[in-house]
Amino acid sequence: MNIFKFGGASVKDVTGVKNLVSVLNTVGQQKTLIVVSAMGKTTNMLEKIIDEYFKSKEQTPPGFFSLKQFHIDIVKGLFEAQSAELEEVIHNLFEDLLSFLKSNKSPNYSFVYDQVVSYGELLSTTIIHYYLKHKGLESHWLDARNCVKTDDYYRAANLNWELTQKNIVDQVGTKPLVVTQGFIGSNSNNFTTTLGREGSDYSAAIFAYALNAESVTIWKDVPGVLNGDPRVFQNTQLLHQISYREAIELAFYGASVIHPKTLQPLQRKEIPLYVKSFENPKGPGTSVSKGKALEPHIPCYIVKKGQVLLRLSSIDFSFIVEENISYIFGLLHEYQMPVELIQNSAISFSVCINNKYKRLEELVLVLRSRFNVEVTTDVDLYTIRHFDAEASRFIQKINKPVLLEQRTEETAQFVL
Repeated sequence: MNIFKFGGASVKDVTGVKNLVSVLNTVGQQKTLIVVSAMGKTTNMLEKIIDEYFKSKEQTPPGFFSLKQFHIDIVKGLFEAQSAELEEVIHNLFEDLLSFLKSNKSPNYSFVYDQVVSYGELLSTTIIHYYLKHKGLESHWLDARNCVKTDDYYRAANLNWELTQKNIVDQVGTKPLVVTQGFIGSNSNNFTTTLGREGSDYSAAIFAYALNAESVTIWKDVPGVLNGDPRVFQNTQLLHQISYREAIELAFYGASVIHPKTLQPLQRKEIPLYVKSFENPKGPGTSVSKGKALEPHIPCYIVKKGQVLLRLSSIDFSFIVEENISYIFGLLHEYQMPVELIQNSAISFSVCINNKYKRLEELVLVLRSRFNVEVTTDVDLYTIRHFDAEASRFIQKINKPVLLEQRTEETAQFVL
């Protein structure tokens, strides 16, 4: 079986959904499982709905109606005069979402986040499943929550591999074409959980591992994996071949094309990963597999914007020793702060973190009971793999002071 993953940009509108069918007709769709993300900016819109909900739980969030209309418009564009049946299905999904918002009693933001944001994938896969059947393909819709079982760590859930594998094998069976959701799973109480932003790639790898797939193909709006984000960096180049190890390094540092967790299960079973353009399905794309570390061997540029730099120093000028570092990392874990870069000296400790769960103020308040704390928000973390003299000059051209710098043999990182 082959696993195809289509991201939100590839199914953002009527043209995108039609193009998905075109890709399947071009490369083949037998013995294929399709993992689909939410359409376009749906996840962002659902996040706004959650924020509106927590501000005022008495009113239906304003963004709810525009998001519903966005999906109804896509249905009408795909089915025209035959859209009534699917419109009713979409209407019922939104009613389910509204019912949850009205009945929910939990104040836990992360719990509410997972229950709400998951509707993006449920909506997209429902529309695509109906459209595939409309075009004569033998599509089977699969609820990933019945397969992907996790713990209760909402927004970044950890997988129960043994149970998940069994569920996937049992429920996919010999079906020729399956459509399922990326990003989502469920816990032992059947509440929805999510695997982290961009977790649809990880979902594709989970299904591939369980099914011993021949390959995974991620269909993107770029020709493959580039040596930098073309929206940020100029004159980017296509990487034709990347080893699993190198791809994991790039993903760890934040390369946006591949999710950090995606590669590990694929490497264990040596399942090749291809990243290709949905606009040119016959193009070479990028192969992530056994082989050369990087071809061509050129610097790779990664940037993470909107990070936070914390500088901690001991109040009494005592050393920052193992006990202090252990305490700091315990708090970073407790307050769900992904660590991007660390650097320490005898009496200071600097850490660049991602305040994705908006708990910075809580963390700093606790840290200040034991340390002097300096906080710099909205910093950018640049990482350059295989840096050279030209790459160093690139950093110099950015008109911002370097707040922190760290280099190893293969990697240079700069906080600006």
